Parts: sequence; structure tokens; C-alpha cells
Amino acid sequence: MQPLIDNARLFGQRPEEFAKLAEGQSPQVLFITCSDSRVVPALITGAGPGELFELRTAGNIVPPYTSEHPTSEAATIEYAVEVLGVSDIVVCGHSHCGAVGALVRGDDLTAVPAVRDWLAHAAPRPAGAPEDPAVAEGVQSHVLTQLLRLRSYPFIEQKLTARQLTVRAWYYEVHTGAVREHRADTDTFEAL
Repeated sequence: MQPLIDNARLFGQRPEEFAKLAEGQSPQVLFITCSDSRVVPALITGAGPGELFELRTAGNIVPPYTSEHPTSEAATIEYAVEVLGVSDIVVCGHSHCGAVGALVRGDDLTAVPAVRDWLAHAAPRPAGAPEDPAVAEGVQSHVLTQLLRLRSYPFIEQKLTARQLTVRAWYYEVHTGAVREHRADTDTFEAL
């Protein structure tokens, strides 16, 4: 922890570099990804402060939309689209994902009931080879499911119909740093 504290102290000693950020934010992209500490959206994209609006959830899950019981995830997505006016949304899954791996393998999660109940939002269960430590197929199928879920949000559907928004499915390989994007015409994840 101490190296992180030391860096935070140094970071706060450069106020002139950050003064402009107090004027507001205008990110162009909402980046939805996993909470996994190996996935760092700004590092992957090269974005600086104010360029990405991030939503991180265990397993990059986009829960079903319901106006009766809104989730913090839905509120974040709505804010990014309706208030900040992002033009792109990326749903990014990653290799070696513990959440998706647990789903693909059908792990017993009774010892972690909050995790178990959260992962139930991932339905349907991702397809994939349980013996693959990267769970590549499972993660890619899961990302596409979450993208479809995202498209079902009423305000997302409206923006897509008006061609004011683009949604993208990415797959990040933790072990290589490679990023692939789903191509609808070939139904494959290909290098950016």
C-alpha cells in the first residue's frame, strides 16, 4: 500500500496539470468493463483524465433494465448517454475472467452469495470450454450477451435508432495486451 500512498502524495503536488478538469467533463466514450485489477481502461486506450466515462462491474455485467428498481449501473449508463452525450459505448470483456470462468464452469458460489446473485444477471450462462484458463470463448459470448442487454435499454435503443450512438464489443487479452473487436459481418472478434 505504501507505494500507492507515496504516488498519491506526488500526484497531488501538480495542481496546474489538473485545474482545467474542474471545469467539467465531456468524455466521448462510456467504457463498461470488469472490476478486475488487471484491466485498466485508460492504459488500454491511452485515454487521459476526462476522456473515458467508466463503469466497472464484476464480470462487466449490464443488468436488465427496469425503471421500477433502477440499478447504479443503469443510472451510470443513463447519465453517460443522456447527460454527458457520449457517442460510443464499449463493453469490454477480458481473458482469464474469474466471473465468467465461474459461470462457464458452473462453480458452486454458495460461499459468496452476493457474487452468486450478481452473476445471475449474466444469464444466459456463457458458452465455452471449462478447461480453457483464458475462457476466451465464454468471455466473448458473454460480452455479446451484455451488448444485447445494453441495446435493450430504452434510451440506448432511441439513440441507436437516431444514429447518435455506436456500441462496440471488445475482448482484451490480459496475457498479451491484444484488443479485439467484434465484427458483425463475420461474427468474429478481430484485431482493432
